[in-house]
Amino acid sequence: MKTCCIVVAAGRGARAGLGYNKAFYRLAGMTVLGRTLHVLDACDEIDEIVPVIGEDDLKAYRNVCAEEGPFRKLKPFVLGGSVRRESVYNGLKALSEYTDIVLIHDAARPFVTNRIIHAVIAEVVQFGSGVISCKINDTVKRTDLNGVAVETVNRDMLRTVQTPQAFRFKDILKAHETVPSDFPATDDASLYENMFGAARLVTADGADQNIKLTTMEDIMQAENSLNPAFRTGVGFDVHRLAKDRKLILCGVEIPHETGLLGHSDADVALHALIDAMLGAAALGDIGRLFPDTDDSFKDISSLVLLKNTNNVIEGAGYRVSNCDITIVCQRPKLAEYIDEMRNNIAKTLIISRDCVSVKATTTEHLGFEGRQEGISAQAAVMLKRNNL
Repeated sequence: MKTCCIVVAAGRGARAGLGYNKAFYRLAGMTVLGRTLHVLDACDEIDEIVPVIGEDDLKAYRNVCAEEGPFRKLKPFVLGGSVRRESVYNGLKALSEYTDIVLIHDAARPFVTNRIIHAVIAEVVQFGSGVISCKINDTVKRTDLNGVAVETVNRDMLRTVQTPQAFRFKDILKAHETVPSDFPATDDASLYENMFGAARLVTADGADQNIKLTTMEDIMQAENSLNPAFRTGVGFDVHRLAKDRKLILCGVEIPHETGLLGHSDADVALHALIDAMLGAAALGDIGRLFPDTDDSFKDISSLVLLKNTNNVIEGAGYRVSNCDITIVCQRPKLAEYIDEMRNNIAKTLIISRDCVSVKATTTEHLGFEGRQEGISAQAAVMLKRNNL
C-alpha cells in the first residue's frame, strides 16, 4: 500500500503580517516548513512527500532543502495555484496512479505527530477517509446578526477540523475533478463530503497541540512552546592582581594594596556573571560582546557591561530569575562588602535582592588565589522567558 503526503506551502499567510510566506518563518532556528517536513519524513507510514510551493518562494524552498535536510522521502516540488484548492489539485495530479492513500497537510502545522498521522491513515484503511479533529472545550453560543446570543449549542456534537486529511487517492482526485469550482469548500473534506458523504473525523493524542500558524500570536505561542521556559548558564573568570590598580568586585571598590588587571575595570565577579547570562541564552561570551580590542570599553565599569548584557538577554526573550556568584580570594576579606555587592547586581538586573547570591571563599593558601597572584570567580544563573 503506497501512501503519499501533499504538503501545501503555496499560500501567502497575509494574516501573519510577515510580508512573506509564513512557511519560511524561522521558528526557534528552523523554518516552519522544515519542521513539518522533518516530522513527515520520519514517519514510517508515509512513503513519499510532494511539496506544493508558490513560484515566488522557490529560492526560499531550495534553501530549506539545502540547509535543513536531507529529506529522504521528498519528491520534486509542484507549483501552487492561485487558491488552495488549485494547489492541492496540482499536488494530486503529480502523484503516481499507484498511490493508494493520500494525506493533505498544511505546511503551517509543524506540530503534527506520528500518532495523528497513524490515526488518519488507520481510518482511511477501514472507512475510506480520515480527518484529524478536536473536541471543543469552550461553551459555544449561536448569535444573531447583531452578535446577541440566541442559543447555546451542544458542544458534544461539534468538532474543529485540522490537517492532515487523508483519503483514498482516487476518491479525493475524483472529488477535485468533479465538484464545481464555485462550490464553497474550505477544506478537502468538504469536497469529499459533497461526493461520498461525510468524511470520518478522528481524534488523537496531541491534536490539541497541532495548531495552524495563522496569526503572529500563533507564531509567538509556537516560539514559546519550542523555547524552554527556563535556561541555566555557568560562567568563570580570572584576573591577575597588580599594583596601581583598583580592586573592584561586583561594582564595589575595596581598599587593598593591589587590584585586578584587565581592559575594563577587571571586575572578575561580574565578568563571570555576564558569561553565565550569555551562556544560558547561547549568545556567546563576554569577549565577543565586549572585545578587549575596543577602546570604548577601556576602564569601563563592569556594572555598565552587566546592564548592556541584561538588555541583550531581554532582547532574546529572557530575563534573569536568580544568580549565584562565588568569589575565590585569599585576601582581602570580603564579608563586609557582600550586601553592597548584592544590591548593585539586583539594581542593575532589576530583580529582587533575594534573587542575588554572592559568596566569598579562600583556597587555604593553595593555588594562584592562595598565593595572592589573582582572583577567580564562578557564577550560575537561571533565565526565564519574558512572558512568565
